[in-house]
Amino acid sequence: MASRRKGRILAFQALYCWESNRVPIDELMNFSWLESEKRAALDEGIAVFSQALIAGTIENIKAVDDMIKKHLQNWDISRLNRVDLAIIRMSAYTLMFQSEISPSIVIDEAIGISREFGTDDSYRFINGVLDSIRRTLQKEPCPSQN
Repeated sequence: MASRRKGRILAFQALYCWESNRVPIDELMNFSWLESEKRAALDEGIAVFSQALIAGTIENIKAVDDMIKKHLQNWDISRLNRVDLAIIRMSAYTLMFQSEISPSIVIDEAIGISREFGTDDSYRFINGVLDSIRRTLQKEPCPSQN
């Protein structure tokens, strides 16, 4: 498994912890929620990549959630299952604020993670929401995407 994929999975898991239990950001960032042997074996590059996703998503949570809400058809964000929400938040943040990463890679990774951790239909739903966000950002980039 590629290191970026591992970093995205860690970030998704941290965002899930944050949403479910309001784990403080410093605990998320030092991975204290991980089993000690997994934390000890964590590659520094993966950790740094994951920390950037975690911090960026949480620091921009209002903008990220506002973008997600615009693209939920007949759904309220509070009704989303937490696994799907964490994946969508991380991926929406990346689409919005990390323009150097190809949107197709972001969406493909989100689909892969949702197939592994979500419900049977999660990947379809996540793909639809993220593709809609991608199309909007192609027309109207975030101010940070200069």
